Amino acid sequence: MNDTTLTENLEPPLLTEAIPLLSEIAVADEAPPILMDVVEAQVDAQSLPNLLKAAGDGFRLEILRVMAQDSFGVLELCRIFNAKQSGMSHHLKVLTSAGLLSTRREGNSIFYRRAYLAPENPFVSLQQALFASIDQLPIAEPVQKQLLELEQERSLASQQFFAENAHKFREQQDLIASYPVYAEHMVQLLNTTPLRDWRLALEVGPGEGEFLAVLAQKFAQVVALDSSAEMLNKSREFATQQKLRGMEFIHGDTHGLAERKILADCIVVNMVLHHTPSPADIFQDLSKALAPKGALLICDLCRHEQAWAREACGDLWQGFEPQDFSRWARAAGLDEGQSVYFALRNGFQIQLRQFFKPANF
Repeated sequence: MNDTTLTENLEPPLLTEAIPLLSEIAVADEAPPILMDVVEAQVDAQSLPNLLKAAGDGFRLEILRVMAQDSFGVLELCRIFNAKQSGMSHHLKVLTSAGLLSTRREGNSIFYRRAYLAPENPFVSLQQALFASIDQLPIAEPVQKQLLELEQERSLASQQFFAENAHKFREQQDLIASYPVYAEHMVQLLNTTPLRDWRLALEVGPGEGEFLAVLAQKFAQVVALDSSAEMLNKSREFATQQKLRGMEFIHGDTHGLAERKILADCIVVNMVLHHTPSPADIFQDLSKALAPKGALLICDLCRHEQAWAREACGDLWQGFEPQDFSRWARAAGLDEGQSVYFALRNGFQIQLRQFFKPANF
């Protein structure tokens, strides 16, 4: 099968505009030092041709483009691009062999995502130049439509799980990390977070509402946002029982924050992102909802291989690598603060992360 199998009947891809950049880098008389180092170091002679070959196909560049903020399975990508599985698998193999994609297992499925080379890798500058170039180009409207539908389906699956299991939320949460296990660490992180103002806090996915009591003691107003009506009701009931003041409850997701013009001094996201369809998009949404010098505090799972959590706890993702959060935050214009990691007896590991919105953003 040749490399044009999927593209020969398509309109010229928008992303072919990025190909000349790679060609210029590869053949310029005054090549960047990083490429000169490759030659001098006599690395695998096939490595650079493989990378340039993988990036020399417009359809493969479109695949890389949609991978900017998310990861997808083979069948999902076939649906997004209206392509055959055999052809898609071929292109993914080429991209993976070239070091442009990597794989991770989520339950019984294999998901593809962008690969990011280590800083000392001789091709890191070339890879970064490629990603930076294609990320400036638009995604075709039919592809955008499929991406939106897929995100909505993922979101509905998560909402349905919590709608059906809200009555045993505590039991399911305790299978991985009970609230007391991580709450103490989050309180400490909040207490040591330098904020310019303590007027408004937003908690995304407050669960049964326990951390709202912490926020209510420190902020004049607290907003609780949840896409699950059942879980939001649990939070509201808790706030009523605890007689918490200055509370507002919003049924919806982070995409709606801009329309509501919420500008929070602090946003807290406790053990939520592994339930969400597109965590990277949430970083973008929350960055816009942060006031200048505001802080985003995240508590979530590190990457793990315990696939049972997907069915038992409604997880969409088996945790995250620390660099995932760092990269998504950076792309959203946020600066990184403190990081705390701790292991649990059941084999899971928790990461607590702190990010800040620059004053001039």
